This record gives sequence, structure tokens and C-alpha cells, in this order.
Amino acid sequence: VYAFGFLFMLPQLFVNYKLKSVAHLPWRAFMYKAFNTFIDDVFAFIITMPTAHRLACFRDDLVFVVYLYQRWLYPVDKKRVNEYGISYENKTDESKSSKQHQD
Repeated sequence: VYAFGFLFMLPQLFVNYKLKSVAHLPWRAFMYKAFNTFIDDVFAFIITMPTAHRLACFRDDLVFVVYLYQRWLYPVDKKRVNEYGISYENKTDESKSSKQHQD
């Protein structure tokens, strides 16, 4: 039971590492994981629970720290096409060229 949170967060670390990007981990999903980790920590300190559960909460914190490190290490590549087929660099280039045409 204690391994589920840890095992659900680990695949994202490997995907980030293999792609050398965090573009596929949106801020909204990242903040959900951050909020979930924070709530787990609060309850680990407030409620009396087995030591194994407290250690599992802090192990999840280590994974979250690695997420933060990957956010810092791998900047979002604006040239990479996302799952919708849109590249942010091309989108900004198009908006710049359309503004130039309007002037």
C-alpha cells in the first residue's frame, strides 16, 4: 500500500530524463502533485500513524525534490511540437509576422 504513491510518480521522472524536457508535465499537473505531497506531509506530522507510513510520505518528498530539480535542469523546449501539433516558437513567429503585415 505504501509503494503506490511512489510508483505512480516514478515513471514521470524517467520520461523527463529520457526526453531531457519537462514540457509534457504541465504546471497544473505539477502543482497538483506538489499540493498532494504537501498535504501528505502535514498529515504525517499531525496524525499518529505507523512509522512505515511516515517514511513513505517522506520518500514521496524525495521524488518531488527530483521533480523540482528536473524543472530547473531541463527548460521547456519551445521548438518541440506538443501533443496537439503546435510549436510555441512557430506560434510566436506567426504572430510577429502577422503584426508586421498589419503595420
